[in-house]
Amino acid sequence: MLISCSKSDSNRINIINPNNVTSFPDSVNYLALGDSYTIGTSIDIVDGYPKQTFELLKGAGFKMNSLQMIAKNGWTADDLKNALASADKKSVYHIVTLLIGVNNQYQGKPIKEFETSFLSILNSAITLTGNKSKRVFVISIPDWGITPFASGRDRKAIADEIDNYNLVCEKNTKAYGANFINITDAYRLDGFKTDNLAVDGLHPSKLEYTKWAIKLTQQIINVFAVGG
Repeated sequence: MLISCSKSDSNRINIINPNNVTSFPDSVNYLALGDSYTIGTSIDIVDGYPKQTFELLKGAGFKMNSLQMIAKNGWTADDLKNALASADKKSVYHIVTLLIGVNNQYQGKPIKEFETSFLSILNSAITLTGNKSKRVFVISIPDWGITPFASGRDRKAIADEIDNYNLVCEKNTKAYGANFINITDAYRLDGFKTDNLAVDGLHPSKLEYTKWAIKLTQQIINVFAVGG
């Protein structure tokens, strides 16, 4: 799968020299944890950010071995926590990504409830990397309030709640030494545009996920370039 970005995108996001990581000797297993944003609801699964990231890393010189997704449309953090605990998993993953929380916010669940489940998932993710927390990459929750799906709803209230959820994610991610990747600010600038939307008017298109994948890939490369 060939992945490209526009000239303006490449100016905004600069991936470092892949020669810095081509010496990494292991075959890389990548685990992607999440919900509808992780499986790429309403688009082909190969066009979501996990598969695009997998291919970008391969192009950067990583020996990519496997991509496993534990994610489902509509999952809350509790749903993911329970599924992760019972899933058939490898003993160690070299990369784990996590994007969860939008359904907690959508369903109006208490943010403290979310934080408890998020911490459980985060700790499990770190354990699955062999306790190498820098190999865990938490992606911020996108603001669905900008999309046509949110028409007639209180968009400011949605934005404020998403921001509060992301503060919880960022605070705990950094406290545990993992990586927090903010895609929400950039998403609010163009995620509502037709080219950036899937046909359901809610979820991102391949184009939008490409931007996430480039940003995620850059951070992964940065981490492994200094020893992972």
